[in-house]
Amino acid sequence: MTPAGRLRPAAAILALAAVLTASGCGSGQTSGGSSGPTPPAPGATRTVTDVTGAQVEVPGSPRRVVALSEPTLDGALALGVTPVGTISGRGQSTVPGYLAGDAADITLLGGVAQPDFEAIADAEPDLILVDGTSINNNPDAMAILGRIAPTVTTGYAGGDWRANFELVGAALGRDDEAAEVLDEYDAQVAEARASLSSYAEDTFSVVRWQGGSASLILGELPAGRALADLGLRRPPAQQGEGRGHSEPVSLENLDRIDADYLFFGTLGGSSVDNVEAGGDSDVAAAEDALAEAEAVPGFTGLTAYREDHVIPVDGSLWTSTGGPLLMSRIVGSVVENLT
Repeated sequence: MTPAGRLRPAAAILALAAVLTASGCGSGQTSGGSSGPTPPAPGATRTVTDVTGAQVEVPGSPRRVVALSEPTLDGALALGVTPVGTISGRGQSTVPGYLAGDAADITLLGGVAQPDFEAIADAEPDLILVDGTSINNNPDAMAILGRIAPTVTTGYAGGDWRANFELVGAALGRDDEAAEVLDEYDAQVAEARASLSSYAEDTFSVVRWQGGSASLILGELPAGRALADLGLRRPPAQQGEGRGHSEPVSLENLDRIDADYLFFGTLGGSSVDNVEAGGDSDVAAAEDALAEAEAVPGFTGLTAYREDHVIPVDGSLWTSTGGPLLMSRIVGSVVENLT
């Protein structure tokens, strides 16, 4: 669709959103100056093939980017691009907690599962980035976004975070910079891996404590991939891969979360569908959640607990999703906590 065919008026977006809501689906930078958003300058366009195989015509140098997922927000920031708008973090009412210092001033345009289409249109983006952790599997929502601005799907839930990030780089016209970011991550991992050689025989569990019970962070999620990069082993029950989500564990099977070391995080009392439930995701919140877990039968009998190897961590970093900034900070967190 040509730029002239894009929908800009908020009324048109609201009409489309009403159709989406009726169908049972939820609706919800380099920044402009203080005088309000300005249209992007005219220029050359490029064609990007996104993860679905769709060919999307995007601006040669996007100037008003909207990132509607944690990985695309993370990737844009890692490449020096500050989106004009984004969504709240998974199970959070603000930007992802681990990006608070990078993205606190970015306008929120809804949540991961409930983007605000009118607000997105009002932001006048020239490029929208989504992936499988947001709403790309909702055809009606994608149709609305595609009529606002060129929309690129960069990855799938549980997919390779590197490939996702490379597509963010391609969509932003920053392929070379993306390669440099990945090289820096690999160098960081190599140094960290050498410092962790004494843990070669130990096992490491990653758990999100939510609603009085645990969920396992399996191998395909970022924390699982970071541990694999570092050469740190998971216990037998956690060596598989899921479908890009955490795996709930019943209290009767609580021993499945056990390991020599247990990284323990929370997203407070909130969830993707109920971000207003309250609660935080930082280390202090994890410590509070750990006190709650200690009252659950069987938890204090876990090997990691008996050995004083339960490590409270930032849940927005360890138990959610993101891109190279998240991966680098998980690696840093491992080194900080184990050395």
